[in-house]
Amino acid sequence: MTGYVMFRKDRLGRRGGGVILYIKESIQADEIKLEKEAECEEAIWCNIVTGNSTLTVGLVYRSPNISMEENEKIHNAIKEVSKQDCIIMGDFNHRKKWILRVVDRTRNFLTCSRRNRGLLTCIETTQKE
Repeated sequence: MTGYVMFRKDRLGRRGGGVILYIKESIQADEIKLEKEAECEEAIWCNIVTGNSTLTVGLVYRSPNISMEENEKIHNAIKEVSKQDCIIMGDFNHRKKWILRVVDRTRNFLTCSRRNRGLLTCIETTQKE
């Protein structure tokens, strides 16, 4: 797209998928790599510099069939980036009824979103219950 810098991370070993983030060219942005235990398969992270402050922006895709290992990586990534100002966007495949069902692979994700106060205060679901 003209006027934007593209940051992308393609899905490995499968056709299609991945995440892509466009940031306006006039904004100073650099892709960052997280610690190995927080490096998610389908997530991209950038630091945006504005004046003398930095904002981390993340885009995450969380599959509804996520493995426990990948779910833990998302959990670790959120913990790592939330140590500073950040915005995390994406499709988390979060369903309201999961809160009531206590599905194991969702429990860590929900705990993480509550623990990092203000980080994921509003999760809008597009999934049918």
